[in-house]
Amino acid sequence: MPGPELTRRHFVAGTGVAAGVVLGLAPGTAGAAATGPSGSPASPGSPGPAGASGPALAEFDLSDVTLLDSPFRANMRRTCAYLKAVDPDRLLHTFRTNVGLPSAAEPCGGWEAPDVQLRGHTTGHLLSGLAFAHANTGDDAYAAKARHLVAALAECQRAAPAAGFTDGYLSAFPEKVFADLEAGGKPWAPYYTIHKIMAGLLDQYRLSGNAQALDVLTGMAGWVEARMAPLDATQVRNVLRVEWGGMNEVLAALHLATGDATALRTARRFDQEDLFGPLADGRDELEGHHANTEIAKIVGAARLYDATGEERYRSIAAHFWDIVVHDHSYVIGGNSNQEFFGPPGEIVSRLSEDTCENCNTYNMLKLGRRLFLHDPDRAAYMDHHEWALYNQMLGEQDPDSAHGYVTYYTGLWAGSQRQPKGGLGSAPGSYSSDYDNFSCDHGTGLETHTKFADTVYFRSTGTGRAAALYVNLFIPSEVHWRDTGVTLRQTGGGPDTDAPVRITVTRGAARFRLKVRVPGWLADADRPRPPRVTVNGRAVDTSDAAPRTYLTLDRHWSAGDTVELTFPRTPTWRPAPDNPHVRALTHGPLVLAGAYGTVTSPTIPTLDRDSVRQVTPGRSEFTAVQADGTEISLRPFHQIHHQHYNVYFATPPRPGRPRETARYLLAEGAGTAVADGTRGHPDGLLSGGAAWTTGRDGRTAAVALDGTGGHVALPPGLITGLTELTVSAWVRVDTQTNSARVFDLGYHKATYLFLAVRTGTGRPRAALKIAGMEGEDFVDANAPLPTGSWAHVALTVGDGSGVLYVDGVEAGRNDAFVSSPLLLGATARNYLGRSQNPSHPYLHGAVAGFRIHNRALPAADVAALARA
Repeated sequence: MPGPELTRRHFVAGTGVAAGVVLGLAPGTAGAAATGPSGSPASPGSPGPAGASGPALAEFDLSDVTLLDSPFRANMRRTCAYLKAVDPDRLLHTFRTNVGLPSAAEPCGGWEAPDVQLRGHTTGHLLSGLAFAHANTGDDAYAAKARHLVAALAECQRAAPAAGFTDGYLSAFPEKVFADLEAGGKPWAPYYTIHKIMAGLLDQYRLSGNAQALDVLTGMAGWVEARMAPLDATQVRNVLRVEWGGMNEVLAALHLATGDATALRTARRFDQEDLFGPLADGRDELEGHHANTEIAKIVGAARLYDATGEERYRSIAAHFWDIVVHDHSYVIGGNSNQEFFGPPGEIVSRLSEDTCENCNTYNMLKLGRRLFLHDPDRAAYMDHHEWALYNQMLGEQDPDSAHGYVTYYTGLWAGSQRQPKGGLGSAPGSYSSDYDNFSCDHGTGLETHTKFADTVYFRSTGTGRAAALYVNLFIPSEVHWRDTGVTLRQTGGGPDTDAPVRITVTRGAARFRLKVRVPGWLADADRPRPPRVTVNGRAVDTSDAAPRTYLTLDRHWSAGDTVELTFPRTPTWRPAPDNPHVRALTHGPLVLAGAYGTVTSPTIPTLDRDSVRQVTPGRSEFTAVQADGTEISLRPFHQIHHQHYNVYFATPPRPGRPRETARYLLAEGAGTAVADGTRGHPDGLLSGGAAWTTGRDGRTAAVALDGTGGHVALPPGLITGLTELTVSAWVRVDTQTNSARVFDLGYHKATYLFLAVRTGTGRPRAALKIAGMEGEDFVDANAPLPTGSWAHVALTVGDGSGVLYVDGVEAGRNDAFVSSPLLLGATARNYLGRSQNPSHPYLHGAVAGFRIHNRALPAADVAALARA
């Protein structure tokens, strides 16, 4: 979340798991069933008001699903320990002082500090986390703490008018912030915080039956309507351009829970057409957008489809999910670099320690599950849910912390490690703290790790022969299906072993269809192998059990019936979309990472693919050998904590014959197209005012560049797969300007291979950089280029060296290059006369004879090029 000077997201913690914490009490155990306000079990999947689009599937109550021993249950234990330990009055402090009520509590730090605009948001997350924990465990301690919070918030809401605020207002900061927002100011996300509080109150009402929470929530919803209704179009735009969380989601959900038509009308006031319009048309215009700002809004669009049945909302949500998952996601299933979306398909060209903000994935999982409830034929929604849950969310929590401290980002640059959010507090050696962090990821972590049980199983809305139970995730657990009286227990499997999954009917008997997801990763394997399924020991024909579908087992089920499913895992290399020679290694549903301990990596390391060996059969543990001969341990990424790691590795192709791979002589003399003489690449294009002129021999054509926009745009992928190279050209510099480029091959201002005619040194510089590197590999020439006359320039890069030549003579050398041209991949933006950085000047002069060779040419060959 962009703040005044910073961005947002992280988590919280404390000490010791409380004795007697019980997870997932068996159905029928005292206190196990969470009830709604009427006393009946709360049911998120129950039919909504008229006009709503009822989903095809229903969710099980959290009280009906019990987590068994697994890493998921262990994570939940730690978060539940924090929920029991945290002092609610410290979080209530700023709410009380905001309306003039006394508070003796010590103020919190981090993003809940009294001088931080975002204060109050964590209280909403805490209410949600307490609701999930109470619903899943039946432990009234969570509900009791929530009742204390809700009663105090109600008192603050009642005191608001006396403090000069509008009736119904509830927040930890003054209401005047909203006047500033409506007038065009940019305070730090006030509606974002309002959304979190409202969502927590709704969860308390729905899952814990807290009627007072509904009263407070209804008052807040009325305040939002009174605030938004009088605004003109300009004021509404001012509101919507500052992050507002999922206001549309919580208001639509309130409507679905109560039938309140006003709440639905208010929800639609947050329709943001500049975001929704392109998505409704299936267009990807997300580049440059703050990722989680937009994801939360789209979760709201999905909820509005639930509430209205309007197909446009569903289309917006489905297109967004497809675009983000397929074109903007890293191998672990998360998205964003430094919190923002980049151009589609640019992944390893945009690595850093700040990739994959965890809040983004929290919201993407909410979005995917809502879409799947309406469209259960699209198993891809659950494939992504599993992938991101195993490879990002499970690993965000520190397993060594008693209170489940979580990270803010999951960095994927070489040598990253899980770490605290900069500027926020953390316990020694961990990622967060009890009272000095409170980032948004702290908040979403309170929810993520208390609701693992919410998506393991779904059920059909039909009964009788149409009844179906969906097994979506392979997490050890037990589900009690009240409609049929059947209880099923799932064991085996789990994320870290390829042992068979066993689903056993432990109680009851009924006819229904058991639908089990056949994971999509089976089809993606380097050596695909079919699943094996038995029922009561007898093999089942799986010829129709295609990956990315659900296998249907339709029969009368009785206690003792057992289904065993084996999903064979094989090591699989997954290439990045923007660089087929940078890959991640996976094993079944798990991304494997190199465990590097205290060793840092200056750039993406090179791995010998043929050296991968499994350590223990049946476990996702391997070794492999780097190019330098070092053996590394490869383990499930979610297991790697408190050390450096690598997820992406360079995997060089087999060497090809030495050759010229691109030759743009720029000698056409007419038109705007320039051809590759090797015929290996498409034409380039004269752009921005580039024109034809006479070349160095007075007869052959060249391209004149005016210094104000003229350049040559060459096609993508010119240097893909090259472990070494030579780039050469003829250039005439008419004006010596710092940072003007002869050539610049790359993606953006942090991933490039360029030659600048001059830098602050007064001499040419060639440089290579991959986003994530601390600096750049560079080599400076020993003298300036001539002004007004032609010069031949060449750069060779290979085997750790960069050499710059001018007129066939070595002009500069650096034998300490840490990166390689192989890491540049399918460079999307290749220019002559223009920089990747839009703030840099264009070249004033002329270019001709641009060539690329697939090896670092020796000096004699470079000299020959200069004489040609």
